Amino acid sequence: MAKRQFPCNSCGADLLFLPGSSKMECPYCGSANELEVPAEDVVEHDYLAKMRELEECPNDADLVEVKEVDCGACGAKTTLGTEVQAGSCPFCDTPFVTEPHSEKVIKPHALLPFKIDSKQGMKQFESWVTSRWFAPNKLKEYARRSEKLQGIYLAHWTYDTSTSTDYSGSRGEYYYVTQSYTDSEGNRKTKQVRKTRWYPVCGHVYNVFDDILIVANDSLPRKYTKELEPWDLHELVPFADEYLSGFKSEHYSVSLRQGFDMAKEEAEPKIDQSIRRDIGGDEQRVHNSYTDWNEVTFKHILLPVWVSAYRFHDKVYRVVINARTGEVQGERPYSWVKISLAVLAAVALIAIIVVLANK
Repeated sequence: MAKRQFPCNSCGADLLFLPGSSKMECPYCGSANELEVPAEDVVEHDYLAKMRELEECPNDADLVEVKEVDCGACGAKTTLGTEVQAGSCPFCDTPFVTEPHSEKVIKPHALLPFKIDSKQGMKQFESWVTSRWFAPNKLKEYARRSEKLQGIYLAHWTYDTSTSTDYSGSRGEYYYVTQSYTDSEGNRKTKQVRKTRWYPVCGHVYNVFDDILIVANDSLPRKYTKELEPWDLHELVPFADEYLSGFKSEHYSVSLRQGFDMAKEEAEPKIDQSIRRDIGGDEQRVHNSYTDWNEVTFKHILLPVWVSAYRFHDKVYRVVINARTGEVQGERPYSWVKISLAVLAAVALIAIIVVLANK
């Protein structure tokens, strides 16, 4: 799936998607064109049918060919424009010379276009850095000087399903008994002691899940990409190459099946909660459960982020920004000088309080 180019009618340069709009703009002459994308609905796709296609008839599975480059340092799979011959990995800042290879993948079905542009992204980045109290001053200076934000579409899966779960367990109900005891002064007293009476139970619960969101690659730590949520998935638009113009994209490294296994793990807490609610009582024990996953559908979607991978004292730190909401997550170095001064100040404050209290 080589990235298409969209020449400007005025000067011939490549038009780029303008974040926060429905336009493509020429970075040289300023001409702008409205996007001409098909007015289609974003639809769900049958998971089991697609799995059968991939396993039995992979040549007929509606796959597209992508040319990508793998980062030797972090393993990220980045799709670049055909004109790009050198650069650095957007996820770890490691330089590379592209040796693209081809791979067939499921084409994205939908995406969220960039809403926040690079200038707004830099403001969010600067605000995030300056709010880190123990960050080195040099890092804050770097944030003010840097223009090194890269716009990337990250691959995700979404899954819809209904579940039916058979379970067996125990319901605990509290009751109280009166016990006598002798206090420290030798007096006889009584108290109420709580006990639990357990009853065997079994049952059946139903749940419905809509758009369980799974990050389809591990180029960024999942603890950060998870914290970028929530995404406004109700604003998804059908996939069109125009939205990718001017941005990089990464296709999935987590397969469709692996993604569904992860979605099951995401769904388990809700299923467990519904079982315990069905058991009732004061306490619940779940001994066994078996879940059927019904009417499973999926979407392959792209979500936009701004990424900064910067080196500080020979170590790479990454910051990622939700390009729809401005939410910032990431790594940062610590200034041990600032931490030491803060500890000394706290010790001094405690000493002053003790002295004043003794007076």
